[in-house]
Amino acid sequence: ESLDSSQREELRDVLRDELLASLTPLVMTLSPGHPFPRVRHLSLSLAVVFLDRPGSTPHFAQVELPDDTPRLIPVPGMDAVIAAEELIRANLDMLYPSSVVEQAYAFRVTRGTDLEIDEDQVPSLIKAVEEASKRRFEQPVVRVEVERAMPAVLRDVVVRELRRENGGAGLDSEDIYEIDGPLDLRCLRDLPLTDSASLSFPPFHPSDPLPKDHSIWSAIDERDRLCHHPFDAFDATVGRFFTEAAADPGVTAIKMTVYRADEKSSIVGALVDAAVAGKDVVVFVELKARFDEERNAAWARRLEAVGGRVVHGLVGIKTHAKVALVVRRDEANRLRRYVHVGTGNYNAQTAKRYTDLSLFTSDEAVTGDVQDLFNELTGRSHAPQRLTRGSLISPKQLLPELVARIEREAAHARSGRDGHIRMKVNGLSDPDVVNALFRASKDRVRVELVVRGVCTLRPGVPGLTENIRVVSVLGRFLEHSRAFYFGNAGTPEYYIGSADMRPRNLRRRVELLVPVKAPACRAQIDAMLDMYLADPTAWDLTADGEYVRRNAGGAGAQDAILDARVELALRSGSDERAM
Repeated sequence: ESLDSSQREELRDVLRDELLASLTPLVMTLSPGHPFPRVRHLSLSLAVVFLDRPGSTPHFAQVELPDDTPRLIPVPGMDAVIAAEELIRANLDMLYPSSVVEQAYAFRVTRGTDLEIDEDQVPSLIKAVEEASKRRFEQPVVRVEVERAMPAVLRDVVVRELRRENGGAGLDSEDIYEIDGPLDLRCLRDLPLTDSASLSFPPFHPSDPLPKDHSIWSAIDERDRLCHHPFDAFDATVGRFFTEAAADPGVTAIKMTVYRADEKSSIVGALVDAAVAGKDVVVFVELKARFDEERNAAWARRLEAVGGRVVHGLVGIKTHAKVALVVRRDEANRLRRYVHVGTGNYNAQTAKRYTDLSLFTSDEAVTGDVQDLFNELTGRSHAPQRLTRGSLISPKQLLPELVARIEREAAHARSGRDGHIRMKVNGLSDPDVVNALFRASKDRVRVELVVRGVCTLRPGVPGLTENIRVVSVLGRFLEHSRAFYFGNAGTPEYYIGSADMRPRNLRRRVELLVPVKAPACRAQIDAMLDMYLADPTAWDLTADGEYVRRNAGGAGAQDAILDARVELALRSGSDERAM
């Protein structure tokens, strides 16, 4: 409506020349010759009401916007764009020249994304995953977004027909989302940004915390190493662990779990090189990692083709643990074990955007537990039961052991000793963990939680959770690391690993937590938790379930860690130049 007649005519010409041939109106009816159109996952459509002639019975149709044409179209004579659905809506007479178009409103559907695989029946899980992933977006509709202004009668038509497609299942009122403004804002990625420095984070160069003058094995033998990504470079630490393992003639075996890996993973390349060199390469790959099924299946086949051994997953349970074991014959001809345990995936790209922790150790208890874990994963067809040297594994062991540690802190507090729990996780919603923390709070245990996302525990409730505080930190990087501290009356325990405190992680996945024993690594975890809990830009969860942002001023935890890494890198560079 804000355009003049000449601009409208020019845009109408654009529609005629560039869009019209790609548009196919599909009638929404139960006529045998015109079944209700199957709306594609996340595609944007117009629901159209038109009449054969004024006063006649209304008809309903769907017009789906094509994927291969721009969503935002330049307006002639203006530094502006117009959405394609607005242009089509204003010119629907071009699709229905002999009818009267009464109204049209945008809607979008989301289809379920879980793959439906009968794991007990398929002869080859990898082949079943490959075939099922191609049919992913034939799943039932689970959400419908509509313009808020869409009349109820038109909305009912759309939802009714989608229910019929679903076999009458699902799509109640809670699955209908009314949207103010444009639907599907992914198109905003196509808009140019100005060159203003205020719109971009300044570039940073991650530090390389491992010594360069000797092997990674010597560095780990010297002491356990804890790295904090992306502040510590992933390629220079985790990537180096695998590339050195592949090239080292003393390395005899590499075993690892993979949930997600990047498209052109140097780690996968190192595993292929190791297999080609005759090393025993065993990878437990989770083929059911949502949206990465095809990629995981592809590189699993690539590894198998060069002699690597790939285990494709457990029936009914996802393997989410991030762990690798390297077996190496040292200069004294002794077999040594080296382990990497991470809180994030073996994905170099997300490692630049997510905060995660990596522990490198040759500790005999940890490496023994990890070897036992791999023996369970590769040698049995069911979930691992328990580890015996201090590490914790789900779905059988981790939850009861965590609850036992929470209850131990409560027992200390009841006996007059200090009870103290700290956790940093992405989500907290497991009822057993939440209730155990409730009880611990009532026993005067001090509970400090850094929870990025979902949290079903309300802190500060009088008589129940007044000794608990919950902080959420949002910043430049996606907070993804998981760390746990139990004071244990002066004999503290520290853990890192892959598990969030959610039912799916603790009950339906293979997750691993390992103890952190080295004093320097423990000090790093303490410093990290201190910074996150004191972050002046963080959000505090209140007793009424609302988040309130702090306005204390100063740098947030992520910026402070970045500044510390830059200072360390500069100091190290000065030291090297001085030498």
